Amino acid sequence: MAETKIMLGNEAIARGAWEAGVTVSAAYPGTPSTEISESIVKYDEVYAEWSPNEKVAMEVAIGASMAGARALASMKHVGVNVASDPLYTVSYIGVNGGLVLVAADDPGLYSSQNEQDSRAVARASKVPVIEPSDSGEAKEFIKFAYDLSEKYDTPVMLRTTTRLSHSQGLVNLEDRVELEPKPYVKNFRKNVMMPGNAKFRHLHVEAREKQMAEDAYDFPINRVEMRDTKVGVITSGIPYQYVREAMPDASVLKLGLVNPLPKKLILEFAAKVDTLYIVEELDPIIEEQVKSWGVACKGKELLTVQGEYSANMLREKILGQTLELAAPAEAPQRPPILCPGCPHRSTFYTLQKLGLHAAGDIGCYTLGAVAPLSVVDTTVCMGSSISTLHGMEKARGKEYVKDWVATIGDSTFMHTGVNSLMNMVYNQATGTVLILDNSTTGMTGHQDHAGTGKTLKGDIVNAISVTKLCEAIGVPNVKTVNAFDVKELTKTIREEVAKDELSVIIVKAPCALLNKAKITTQYKVNPDTCRACGSCMKPGCPAMTRGEGGKVVINDTMCNGCGLCAQLCPFGAIEKVEVQ
Repeated sequence: MAETKIMLGNEAIARGAWEAGVTVSAAYPGTPSTEISESIVKYDEVYAEWSPNEKVAMEVAIGASMAGARALASMKHVGVNVASDPLYTVSYIGVNGGLVLVAADDPGLYSSQNEQDSRAVARASKVPVIEPSDSGEAKEFIKFAYDLSEKYDTPVMLRTTTRLSHSQGLVNLEDRVELEPKPYVKNFRKNVMMPGNAKFRHLHVEAREKQMAEDAYDFPINRVEMRDTKVGVITSGIPYQYVREAMPDASVLKLGLVNPLPKKLILEFAAKVDTLYIVEELDPIIEEQVKSWGVACKGKELLTVQGEYSANMLREKILGQTLELAAPAEAPQRPPILCPGCPHRSTFYTLQKLGLHAAGDIGCYTLGAVAPLSVVDTTVCMGSSISTLHGMEKARGKEYVKDWVATIGDSTFMHTGVNSLMNMVYNQATGTVLILDNSTTGMTGHQDHAGTGKTLKGDIVNAISVTKLCEAIGVPNVKTVNAFDVKELTKTIREEVAKDELSVIIVKAPCALLNKAKITTQYKVNPDTCRACGSCMKPGCPAMTRGEGGKVVINDTMCNGCGLCAQLCPFGAIEKVEVQ
């Protein structure tokens, strides 16, 4: 009897890849895709790695495919931007072993800097897209994606979203298909994308898309559910669930393949219903194509291009129903803030005290932009802080950037920051770069990277030294400072910012959540000595509040003994205590 298990969507994707015979998985962690790699690494038959960035992950998967193995690359939607260079070209090349890219979009911006729709990237790169609606389909659809990839000689994108990635559903577990690697055959015309070859491969891509769109009429991942023909809905992915809940009597064309669209199937369905709606989150990818075929339908004029949908939204916008809903419970406000004991707090406090601006980056340290620290002025994308600082200096001169620094984490530095730093060296830039080295990829859940000395598999390897790397590429000034030594940190930043050349300050201290050992020392405030001046509270540690008479109180359930507050108290009112 087949086993059935409740799984997260991401777990189901990993399971499906394993069942499909995948042997290589490469990724860079990013919510909402991270758990795919953390799940697939548990299968011994699969080599799984954290790559330095998504471009490298895509290229590793391409190499594995060229060698004849089935391969997986997984990343969040903004990671697809990083991987788009090889993605566009491998669309021309095609595959040997099946090749699937999982692109995890984030409608609602739960953990991202934009709401990019990866289907648009797939359309532009002429890569087919499959979109499941629940965990069970996630497992089955990725298996179908590998068959599709090899049949049509193409990489395939499996698009998921936060709601699917992090919701649970029933999954039927099946055995793994053990596949021999396909033989490698040297093919200069197919695998070397120089202009003369690419012209012929482009013809192949166009023919492939046309053939797949025709064949998709019979694909089992597309499903017609005829009910009341007064209303018909074309939808896919998670929005299908909302349609079924809000409009149980409507006829539905549920698309599993959303690029290229099965035109014949869509036209047949549209002809059978009186009023046609298209329900898709984010961009009108399906809607615009269907309207271009002369099909009358309603979509984004009723529904938003922003955020997630819900059954209640569809009831209101399509059916005109206003539901009397109970008022939501009043939850306490929880503004984003760095954890107690976070080493980034002392860095941003010091920058604020020195009156400096920070060009920021993607990671926990983006929280340096919010009160009370309010020192990060810019955040664009992974690795952008260093390039942003460089651009400022070239636009406004050396004196201008003496009021600025770039701040970037160790994992982000390995991702794309190192390229930007090389650019500063090469183009003789002036500026100060702070690499906030907390020995992990913190924002996405403490994954390892090339600088931590541990792989996704848990193997201990040589850690790449950030210090030696900076020195090797020619940075003239490289300093390392303990993040919690505020006096030394202040002195170092002040000295390096004043120089008329490039400096890197590596601010080191592990993430407060990495140390699983029992806390042995904490800090408490002596109320007899405390003057209620608030100096200790300026960095915004959530363990500290004001009590009677405005005097500071430290919550011993949150304090992890970093000691930053004690360094800032001008009256010695904060004392170290031993914890039993």
